[in-house]
Amino acid sequence: MSDVLRIDTEDDRFARFRLMSWWDQPRLAAARVLVIGAGALGNEILKNLALLGIGRAVVCDLDQIEQSNLSRSVLFREGDRGRAKSVIAAERAREIHPGFAVTPWVGNIVYDLGLGLYRWADVILAGLDNREARVAINRAAARAGKIWIDGAIERLDGVARVFDPACGPCYECTMSANDWKMLAARRSCALLSRADLAQGKTPTTPTTGSIIAGIQCQEAVKWLHGLETLVGRGFVFEGLSHQSYVVSYTRKDDCPSHDPLEPVQVLDWRRDNTTGRQLWERAEADLGPGAILEFQADLLSGLECPHCAVATPCFSSLGRMTEREGLCPRCGAPRIPLTYHTLSGTEPFLDQPLERLGVPAWEVITARVGARQMHYELAGDAPDVLGSLAAPPLPTVVKESP
Repeated sequence: MSDVLRIDTEDDRFARFRLMSWWDQPRLAAARVLVIGAGALGNEILKNLALLGIGRAVVCDLDQIEQSNLSRSVLFREGDRGRAKSVIAAERAREIHPGFAVTPWVGNIVYDLGLGLYRWADVILAGLDNREARVAINRAAARAGKIWIDGAIERLDGVARVFDPACGPCYECTMSANDWKMLAARRSCALLSRADLAQGKTPTTPTTGSIIAGIQCQEAVKWLHGLETLVGRGFVFEGLSHQSYVVSYTRKDDCPSHDPLEPVQVLDWRRDNTTGRQLWERAEADLGPGAILEFQADLLSGLECPHCAVATPCFSSLGRMTEREGLCPRCGAPRIPLTYHTLSGTEPFLDQPLERLGVPAWEVITARVGARQMHYELAGDAPDVLGSLAAPPLPTVVKESP
């Protein structure tokens, strides 16, 4: 048993956990967690995961550390301002527990987080402040067939919710008509105010963040141990009165975000050297003539100025196009993004690498002919996303028998 590291009970940092009869520390050490958001909630989540002895995690965030983050984020310091939140959060989490393998990912999770990373994770923990991101996570988690645990805080209040689209209501099932209206208004801004929208200004306190993140992590531990969780329900905390209660959500029969992508073929292909034509030809070989490719999110093919009546080719993901780049170089007016969601095999840009087209790293792309479909995971990108986590796992830690 050379792959097992033996330790004495006195040197076991998790000895108090093991006093619980059901606790399985090796199971937590083998767990893979995707943390989305490295702000107030994300800091507390990573702190807790490190203390609990979780083995591996990827933390995702787009933003940089600002002065106002320092009062609500336990992992950030004065000298960290201007640096990427996910990078610093990962560094500080490793300081708490050096055995915690954490890789940061910097980017727009709505458009640029490939579905392969969701498939890699055992559980997903999210601490974000907007509906657009939650809808993106919800749909990706459903397609990957994974549970996700949402946290939200505002002022002294908060809620932690557990969604498993396979067996219960999902986040979209909880959304009201007004929620969808507000989301549509946000999306209608396209590129024009994306920078402003990315700046979360929700008033919160570190105390509320620690409460909600604590519940989220506790639910993750219970899930990893096979215990009953808040699936389909939410824990609501009201800070002014210190009341807390559990609410139940109802699954909507017409909600489209419940079915996982099946079957998935894992290809050792990379987006930087795989063209749209190569993947389309693979789809035709597997499914027959007439195959089309479908992407998980809209891709940008150009920008059109409504005043100058000029369309300029521009291939990218919508998440990487800035507000400034969206302005017309002739008149300065905001341009309209031209997007596409499928490839039919006739596009003039079919021979471009998928990366040039804006496809995220480690993505899953759907091929379809009528009702028949296949899904391709570009797993050759996985090492780029996982970094050191792509290496073989560390030895399992067990307690020496007396």
